[in-house]
Amino acid sequence: MKVVVIGGTGLIGSKVVARLRQRGHEAIAASPASGINTLTGEGLDAALAGADIVIDLANSPSFEDQAVLDFFRTAGGNLAAAEKKAGVRHHVALSVVGTERLKDSGYMRAKLVQEQIIRDCGIPYTIVHSTQFFEFLSGIVKAAAKGRQVHVSPALIQPIASDDVADAVTDYALGKPVNGTVEIAGPDAFGLSALVERFLTLTHDPHEVLADASAPYFGAILQRDSLLPASGARIGAVNFQTWFDRSEFAQSV
Repeated sequence: MKVVVIGGTGLIGSKVVARLRQRGHEAIAASPASGINTLTGEGLDAALAGADIVIDLANSPSFEDQAVLDFFRTAGGNLAAAEKKAGVRHHVALSVVGTERLKDSGYMRAKLVQEQIIRDCGIPYTIVHSTQFFEFLSGIVKAAAKGRQVHVSPALIQPIASDDVADAVTDYALGKPVNGTVEIAGPDAFGLSALVERFLTLTHDPHEVLADASAPYFGAILQRDSLLPASGARIGAVNFQTWFDRSEFAQSV
């Protein structure tokens, strides 16, 4: 089958493309650098011609509220139109566990708009809600740092390794459309502040972690279970320590 992976050169996209090719499928790694741009529509019709499946893993270059909303609304509309023209049989999109619970976050509101476009366009689909990736821990630290302190919520988080995300996305894409949402998560739940503290200790980062229930998480205040999947989620195999030991962070300490 021909599978077009939007965002196919990114963290998850490159892994999904490799997995699809290993299974014998024609996988196109689509990105603006390759002349395929969902925001402008450039190259979409040609790339999607003859495609059976489209996997959308693209992310907004800006997380500013209006910019991220404009990105997902425009890119989602352009992609839906091109897929209809090409007769795509399955659209798969990667989104976030807890999106519907975190509407104070401009990013989450934009993802909800993207998801609604997918539901409304008439193409069979599967939306994969993932918990946060272990690889994003350093970004969470940077976003929450205030001087020598890192202010993060003690709310629970169940992060997942990018390899497990890529495995799940590939499997769902090659399966039948569920015309709904599935969830994926890592094997263990942690308090976010406790996980950040553990990560900083392992990387010998001197920042002090302050557990603060009022600390915003990308614009939203977390409740205890805001970022946790429901029962029945697909659970990844890689735990935090295994991920860390294999990561670039472990190699640099």
